[in-house]
Amino acid sequence: MNQERVFQILMGPHVSEKSAIVADANNQYVFKVALDATKAEIKTSVEQLFKVEVQDVQTLRVKGKTKRNRFGLSTKPSWKKAFVRLAQGQEIDFASIN
Repeated sequence: MNQERVFQILMGPHVSEKSAIVADANNQYVFKVALDATKAEIKTSVEQLFKVEVQDVQTLRVKGKTKRNRFGLSTKPSWKKAFVRLAQGQEIDFASIN
């Protein structure tokens, strides 16, 4: 996989209450990823960018919500998130990354 594709796959970390709970309990990190990204691509891009060993990747698609406004109905875009489980003793420190 080329270096450009590595940066296109990971859009950024997804920070929520659930992602904080999973990070503490299961050594997992949650990322917002491209819709066409596969589990193998996500695994290699996380390993290359953060220099960690990925044990498991779980993905899911989040359906965009329908919102009502003064112009009628509009739909937020759907997106994909990945739960990445790291090997024992590995961790990602987002504060030290530039």
